[in-house]
Amino acid sequence: MFFFCYAPAGCVQARLAYVEAQGELKVPFKDAIPTRAEQLSALQNTEEFDVLVVGGGATGSGCALDAVTRNLKTALVERSDFSSGTSSRSTKLIHGGVRYLQKAIMKLDYEQYMMVKEALHERANLLDIAPHLSAPLPIMLPVYKWWQLPYYWAGIKMYDLVAGSHCLKSSYVLSKSKALELFPMLKKDKLVGAIVYYDAISASSFVSVTFLHNLWKTATGCCGQTRCARVSVGPSAPCAARGCHQAKLPYVPGQHNDARMNLAIALTAARHGAAIANYTEVVHLLKKLDPKTGQEKVCGARCRDMTTGQEFDVRAKCVINATGPFTDSLRKMDNQKTANICQPSAGVHIVIPGYYSPDNMGLLDPATSDGRVIFFLPWEKMTIAGTTDTPTEVTAHPIPMEEDINFILNEVRNYLSPDVEVRRGDVLAAWSGIRPLVTDPNSKDTQSICRNHIVNISDSGLITIAGGKWTTYRSMAEETLDAAIKAHKLSAGPSRTVGLMLEGGKDWTPTLYIRLVQDYGLENEVAQHLAATYGGRAFDVAKMAHVTGKRWPILGKRLVSEFPYIESEVQYAIKEYACTAIDVIARRTRLGFLNVQAADEALPRIVEIMGKELQWTEQKKKEELEAAQKFLHLEMGYKARSEQLSKSTEISLTAQEVARFKKRFYKFDKESKGFITTLDVQQVLEKLSIHIDENALHEILNEVDLNKNGQVELDEFLQLMSAVQRGQISDSRLAILMKTAEEGLDLRGPVSVDRSGGGV
Repeated sequence: MFFFCYAPAGCVQARLAYVEAQGELKVPFKDAIPTRAEQLSALQNTEEFDVLVVGGGATGSGCALDAVTRNLKTALVERSDFSSGTSSRSTKLIHGGVRYLQKAIMKLDYEQYMMVKEALHERANLLDIAPHLSAPLPIMLPVYKWWQLPYYWAGIKMYDLVAGSHCLKSSYVLSKSKALELFPMLKKDKLVGAIVYYDAISASSFVSVTFLHNLWKTATGCCGQTRCARVSVGPSAPCAARGCHQAKLPYVPGQHNDARMNLAIALTAARHGAAIANYTEVVHLLKKLDPKTGQEKVCGARCRDMTTGQEFDVRAKCVINATGPFTDSLRKMDNQKTANICQPSAGVHIVIPGYYSPDNMGLLDPATSDGRVIFFLPWEKMTIAGTTDTPTEVTAHPIPMEEDINFILNEVRNYLSPDVEVRRGDVLAAWSGIRPLVTDPNSKDTQSICRNHIVNISDSGLITIAGGKWTTYRSMAEETLDAAIKAHKLSAGPSRTVGLMLEGGKDWTPTLYIRLVQDYGLENEVAQHLAATYGGRAFDVAKMAHVTGKRWPILGKRLVSEFPYIESEVQYAIKEYACTAIDVIARRTRLGFLNVQAADEALPRIVEIMGKELQWTEQKKKEELEAAQKFLHLEMGYKARSEQLSKSTEISLTAQEVARFKKRFYKFDKESKGFITTLDVQQVLEKLSIHIDENALHEILNEVDLNKNGQVELDEFLQLMSAVQRGQISDSRLAILMKTAEEGLDLRGPVSVDRSGGGV
């Protein structure tokens, strides 16, 4: 196994090496990348690749980019979509592991110290190569006990020391009043103050690094080298210097669009000539006898195009296993007797309305009720909270569990003011991601596992890169290719990915969105979204935008009114290898991760656009719609809404409340049928001069229609109102619509009705 440690001091040298080699890099597809069909043809018709990467997450895509920029003939296959697994389900932060703060400082853990150094280097590089996709974010650490203030302050200042002169902004202490001014939702009782710390761009910090190296060297007996490597071929080889490799210190995260970042890495690899294909599964590994040793060696893979079922061989001198949680599955394809090296851990996140947090300040809970760390962060004008860390089984379709959602909500309540009612019904989306933690197979405690990464070379030559985290994907890829080149004697130079701009980053500027508004007549919010998502490629999306028919905006029809995603993004997604409606709502846009009801509402139009572009039959359109709805229902938390209602069989309402809600119900059920339909609601709204599309009305009633018989019975309505009263459901469209209509009837005047965001 390979373990490499990177010091920030190496960053400058690597950057200079890249600048010298920059002119030699070939970009064969500057204007348009090959279509998926062309990529599949390249996979099938190339006699032999130098490198075949299996896995299209951040690490796999990073390996492909590293390989192809070293002028190696490179292929990549992914069973699902790029970033469909762990890489799109992160906390949306680039960080080095705040939860290891205590271990790094209090236990003088050199391993974690080295990991944060590496993370600082990689964080700086990510800000350089994808400035449109990541940005610094200040994080507030509220302090409720006086003794904690110097304790946390010392740890955060240690981070500033490591970052050196490249720290974006030094951490600072806030008084109670200032903390509440910046984060007004914070709980006031017993608040002592707060510490705010930032992401840092770090290259070399010679003074602090030298000082800390000496400290770790003395305390741990480490060799003290800036970069130490330990190599073992096979699981049985002993480690020569335990505790002398990667580690973390307190590291401040910056936000990023993880799925888009992953896609940008893969697209950049494609532009440089890598043959990449999503929805291409490895059926089994190909092997041949080595005439020198008589041993079988991996020489490629039998692949299946998941969209057509066609199978074909992809031959390669080297195969790299970068399959994340499925690492051991591919390793067992190579050798059934191999020991597991990954222990999967589930991390659940929830999305709640943006009013739960300030627009430009995150919150860190460093010690939850069970010792885990919870982040509470603004993201895409919403608030994201998470994550959990529990052992789990490996699955391609992880489902957020109700107990995890409630755990996060309870922890959020501990830090927010009593004035802010944290309601279960405010959860707009929820998802679970599986982290491929590297661990001893006998270990059961995932909280004590560091996200170290290892590079392993099997007896048959299969290269496996396992573990790690988003921040270090590039350095992990570099280590993996270094090991592959050495093991398989490939002809290639050093890595060139430090400073290599990712898709869209080269032509991006902070004011690019203004040109989109001026040149194409896009809404300001839409233009900002396109610039922040596609960078310099935003103009390609704008050129495909449809005329709205309005005075303003001139171009850019939205998929749903609340979000800046426009219809031309669906068309552009197909050019970026989107094959399903799920690809669009989950990864080409983030609609499914932000609001499942809005995503569900946008699905018919998305399927219609994709169907036209990809020439889908009516049956195929139906299957795509059903598959996407199932994805939202199970993997994005939509199921939780109906469960909240169906579990509330007991109607917890007072007699007065029951009478009031019955009165409201019968304003719609004029004939006292005991149920209401879309026609009943439409008739009432017409009296108030309010028009709502019949399909929209059907969706609104369907949310509450538990037995799915096309009508809402009185019991179902009372059950809904009971759930609303208890906070299990919030912003129910039907509840708000009927309340507003009732008030309108009482006033006998027209009343406007705004669509609610809804919850899950």
